[in-house]
Amino acid sequence: MTKKVQPKLENTKVPEVVFKTADKLKEGEQCSGEDLYDLSTKEIFENKKIVLFALPGAYTPTCSSQHLPGYEENYDKLKELGVDEVYVLSVNDAFVMVNWARDLNVQKVQIIPDGNAEFTEKIGMLVDKANLGFGKRSWRYSMYVENGEIKKVFSEKGFSDNFKDDPFEVSNAQTMLDYLKTQK
Repeated sequence: MTKKVQPKLENTKVPEVVFKTADKLKEGEQCSGEDLYDLSTKEIFENKKIVLFALPGAYTPTCSSQHLPGYEENYDKLKELGVDEVYVLSVNDAFVMVNWARDLNVQKVQIIPDGNAEFTEKIGMLVDKANLGFGKRSWRYSMYVENGEIKKVFSEKGFSDNFKDDPFEVSNAQTMLDYLKTQK
């Protein structure tokens, strides 16, 4: 395990990145290369209030059973508190992300496939999970962003390469809801 220094992200701008993404699929639909399109951080964050949560990987246990379902379940509550959109980001390609969203019946939360880990690396949240056979992945965190400026970050403890555990205590939807209620 290699301990890393947690980046200080609050009151900084999100990095400028262009993602290759695709629209979510319905049951029985497939995604092809022709379905991919560019989505920039400017399009996502400019003049909007955004909740973004990032996780190590689609189809992994905590990500699939708790993290994404928790935000999907609380989506409307987040919107009631003034959030324009909620995004999940993972270092996976668009094909994996759209199939994962379909398989979990995600209707509300939007996906961001950071297939090249460009955003995750630029924001300083890229970790090595070679100990699990995952390669480079995002650390688990959530953030609240207004007009491209990161206002609040909830990052799980233990930020390091090859961390043996998968903490999930502060990046959940309830923590974000509690924070946003204090901002009203």
